Amino acid sequence: MLEQPSVWLAIIAFVAAIGPLVFFHELGHYGVARLFGVKAEAFSIGFGREIAGWTDKRGTRWKVGWLPLGGYVRFAGDMDAASRPAHGDGDPDHFQNRPVWQRFLIVLAGPVSNFLLAILIFAALFMTLGTLQSSNVVGEVVPDSAAARMDLRPGDEILSIEGQGTEQFSDVARIVSLRPDENVELVIKRDERQITLKGQLGAIEEEDRFGQKVRLGLLGVASAEARFDRAGPVTALGLATNQTVGLTRSIVDGLGQIITGKRSIRELGGPLKIAQISGQAWVLGLYSFIFLVALLSINLGFINLLPIPMLDGGHLALYTIEAARRRPLSEAAQERAFRGGLAFLLIFVLFVTLNDTVSIGLFDRLQRLIG
Repeated sequence: MLEQPSVWLAIIAFVAAIGPLVFFHELGHYGVARLFGVKAEAFSIGFGREIAGWTDKRGTRWKVGWLPLGGYVRFAGDMDAASRPAHGDGDPDHFQNRPVWQRFLIVLAGPVSNFLLAILIFAALFMTLGTLQSSNVVGEVVPDSAAARMDLRPGDEILSIEGQGTEQFSDVARIVSLRPDENVELVIKRDERQITLKGQLGAIEEEDRFGQKVRLGLLGVASAEARFDRAGPVTALGLATNQTVGLTRSIVDGLGQIITGKRSIRELGGPLKIAQISGQAWVLGLYSFIFLVALLSINLGFINLLPIPMLDGGHLALYTIEAARRRPLSEAAQERAFRGGLAFLLIFVLFVTLNDTVSIGLFDRLQRLIG
């Protein structure tokens, strides 16, 4: 099991990982807003009291807050960091008075920037350090495994699992690992014929490299071909895009399993867990830390697309309703939505923080210190 990082190392690694992601996220909002001529009054990394900052020639205050758990861009005409409109504002150049499609794109640009950043990080890793290229053709079937019971054979090409394409063996591993003991459907190619196989996956519980216990699905096959190569720019971008799409689908799968009760809600992590894993990735080396940053960037982009008021996805949902109705919801309805979204987020943050304290053994450490 990997040694737990010190508190200070975890904090430093957390800020080093989250800070750039928040910056790029907000830079996406800011860049598209500038494109449409919307003025930004403040660009903040972190919340709370300003600890450093400056004002540029356009009047935008660039600053760093003392609480590094997010950030925001406050546009001209916004009442607060959640981009709620100020009352009585009629300036056509202010954010809330721009056409709904422009507001939609400005808000969408933040999450999109996180996905694009992840693609660029993966592409850089694949070009410099290389990537494992593995065939989706079965090379070996483990006896008495789930694959053997499904009648998978060496030479079979696995085309899809549960409707998800499997161009490489890494896709097979990713999809299977999220489905311990589940019944699945595989589409394979055998002797130029497509065949559908069904069966129950196996399962195993093990510790990941960060010392976290995870339950993984098992199929019981090995790839017929695997090699480690450096990729050219075009190939690397394609592989990086596939990696980002695949990891995003894994997040969707995992969230869906938690919602349906197939996976425990205790698997959800919050700031403390992220800080712990950031410190552990830092200890493991530059590759592990950069890979984690890319993964966190995907998570940040995905979470912000959830249709929860106060998040980007909540704004996008409201703008979609506004476009369909040809008029925005009433101020009272929007206020209720924002209050409900804020309450949900506060409860969620409290839950995952308490969840983190149990997961990282904080209570046990405190008991040992007191004892």
